[in-house]
Amino acid sequence: MLLADTRAIITGAAGGLGRCFTLELLKAGAMVAAGDIDLAGLEQLRQESRTYLASPPDEGRLLTGKLDVSQEASVTAFVKQYSAQLKGANLLVNNAGVLRDGLLAKSEAGWVRKLPTAQWKQAIDINLTGGYLMAREFIAEVLERKIAPSVIINISSMSSAGNPGQSNYAASKAGLDACTRTWALELAAQGIRVGGIAPGVIDTPMLNQVAPETKNELLEQIPIGRPGAPHDIWLALKFIIECEFFTGRVIAVDGGADF
Repeated sequence: MLLADTRAIITGAAGGLGRCFTLELLKAGAMVAAGDIDLAGLEQLRQESRTYLASPPDEGRLLTGKLDVSQEASVTAFVKQYSAQLKGANLLVNNAGVLRDGLLAKSEAGWVRKLPTAQWKQAIDINLTGGYLMAREFIAEVLERKIAPSVIINISSMSSAGNPGQSNYAASKAGLDACTRTWALELAAQGIRVGGIAPGVIDTPMLNQVAPETKNELLEQIPIGRPGAPHDIWLALKFIIECEFFTGRVIAVDGGADF
C-alpha cells in the first residue's frame, strides 16, 4: 500500500511514537485520524502538523479527537465517525499503551505487598483489550465498505517475552502478539494484512517513567549503545505498510538487545 494512499487511524497519537507516526504519514501525503485522551497533546500535534500541510484545504488531512481505547463506547464512536470522515480508513495503528509496573508480590519491613488487581487491569484494559476493540471496529468498517487492501499494525514491546516487575505489561503485549498472528490468518483472504512491531528501549516520554537505575541497566545491554529513536520505529511501520508480502509477524526493533 502506498503511503500517499493511506487513510490512517492512530491511537495514542498525542505523544511519543504516535506523534511521530502521525507527522511522518502527513509528510508522505496520507490522511490521519489521531486519537488520544490527551486533548492538549492533540492540539500541540495539530500545531506541529502545519509544517506538513501546505494550505488550509490540506489541513483536512489531519483529524483529531478524544479517544479512550479502554472504553467500548468511545472506541465504537471514534472509529465510526472518523472512518466516515476519512471516506474509509485503510490503516489502523494500535499504539496506545501504558506502564503500570509492579512486582507480583514483595516483602518490605515485615509486610507483604501484592500487585493490586486494579493496577493489573489498567494495563490489560488499555494495552490489550483496547487493541482488540479498535481492531474489531476497524475491521467491521473495512468489511462493510469493502476496503482493500487494508492493514492493522499492533505496537508491541520486547517485554512481551517477560520482564521482572511487568506482569501486566508483558501479558498485555504477549496477548497482542498472539492477536497479530491470529488476525492475520483470519483476514488474509479478504485483503487485510496484520503486522506487529516490538520496540526495545525507545527515547519517548514512557522511558522517563522507568527508574533511573533500571534505565541505565537496560541501556548497557544494547549492543548499538543507545536507545532507539521514534523514527527508528517509524521505518518499521513504513515497511509493513508498503510491503504487500508481509503479514502475521512481529518485527523486533531493539538495537540487538537480549534482555
